[in-house]
Amino acid sequence: MPRIAYVNGRYVPHRDAAIHIEDRGYQFADGVYEVCEVARGNLMDMTRHLDRLDRSLRELRIGWPMHRSALVMVMREVVTRNGVQNGLVYVQVTRGVASRDFVFPEDTVPAVVVTAKKVDPALAARRAETGIKVITLPENRWDRVDIKSVGLLPNVLAKQAAKEAGAQEAWFVDADGNVKEGGSSNAWIITKDGCLVTRPAEHGILRGITRTTLFEVAAKLGLRIEERGFSVAEAKAAREAFISSATTIAMPVVEVDGSPIANGHPGSVVQSLRQAFFDVAEKTPA
Repeated sequence: MPRIAYVNGRYVPHRDAAIHIEDRGYQFADGVYEVCEVARGNLMDMTRHLDRLDRSLRELRIGWPMHRSALVMVMREVVTRNGVQNGLVYVQVTRGVASRDFVFPEDTVPAVVVTAKKVDPALAARRAETGIKVITLPENRWDRVDIKSVGLLPNVLAKQAAKEAGAQEAWFVDADGNVKEGGSSNAWIITKDGCLVTRPAEHGILRGITRTTLFEVAAKLGLRIEERGFSVAEAKAAREAFISSATTIAMPVVEVDGSPIANGHPGSVVQSLRQAFFDVAEKTPA
């Protein structure tokens, strides 16, 4: 089945999908995005994803490209047309097309692109059985990482550095030596007494949707969560560590900067979070 994309009001073959060369997302990274997991034919946590999209748009003073309910219909249609039972649906909204100038153009219509792709859930399951490796890098991003902007060059460089180091994620570390978040994920540790620790999302990190849902999963499992910073040294000494995102859910971290976490194998707590996640997360049939 050929892939189908939605671009500014039209469903088109993915290979033919295009935007104008003066789209401000292309010129200035003047846009935002969301990535929603599709699992077993359901869009996961869609309400929270759209709430965060709304916040990102408001922070950049970009209007909605259509009514929220209409965007839901487009997302579901794109998932259906692409035959995605398990995978991802991607939504990007930019300020639109205008003659290149730094200041906001007047009366520009926001542009929207929606795509979907299949992902084999067995791949993530196998990765979770062995866990991933993480490297750390000094924080070098702009201060407003709470906005899910398409301006991701520091993240790209961090992920490339991780790949070249034989790792799968990079954690940004602040000037005090505390972990902020990953290139495309939130960072967690589990202390010796079984407490889940993750940095507060009020400033300095993106409030991950999967991160938020994991609070509910932890409550269901009777696990305690503490929102605070943690150092790289504390992470290396932790009982377990993991990352969370729409693409990984809760993925065990077994090594940080070459140092194994505990015995170097995924622990039981993060595995229990993975197993309970689908039952707790909001599910919208596609």
